[in-house]
Amino acid sequence: MTVVDDRIAMADANTQRLDEWFERLERMPVPEGFRVEIVGGNVHMTPQRDTHWGIIRRIVRAVEDRFGMDVPVFSDVRIDFPGYENGFCPDVAVLRKGARKDAEGHWRYQDIEFVVEVISEGTAANDYGPKKAAYAVAEVPLYVIADPYRARCYVYTHPKNGDYVTRTKVDFGDPLDLTGTVADLTVATGGFPRD
Repeated sequence: MTVVDDRIAMADANTQRLDEWFERLERMPVPEGFRVEIVGGNVHMTPQRDTHWGIIRRIVRAVEDRFGMDVPVFSDVRIDFPGYENGFCPDVAVLRKGARKDAEGHWRYQDIEFVVEVISEGTAANDYGPKKAAYAVAEVPLYVIADPYRARCYVYTHPKNGDYVTRTKVDFGDPLDLTGTVADLTVATGGFPRD
């Protein structure tokens, strides 16, 4: 077996385990309004607050205003990422035009143009830590964190060696200028709710 064969076998095993976990979770009585994802083999259930949704809605709206209603943009949809049992449900994921699901019916992380996560108090460490690392390993070209507790966005670009080379801070109220990135849009943050 080659290194490539080993990696493919490991990825297939991770996907199978994630499929089993998500099938079990779908049968559980998860309260409405909770989001469930698996980060590094750990299950996280987080309630979606109005602050959280308000930011997601404004970002999705900006994406649709810029690229039209047919843009492949998702919120809280499972996408598997490299690493041990990483079945993330990003707050906002924009896929490249023409993206297609794989043979198992999953969206592929290789088709992601950019991801936005809105910080929740209980899972902030995931967004700043293992999820950021997984997005960088997956070479997601743009990762944005919107943090209503700090009233600030963090823009990560240029993934390299499992991390992002560039980090830019943008305070709520200032335009989130992503025109020099794959997103090619500006998002007004003045209306972003704060916690």
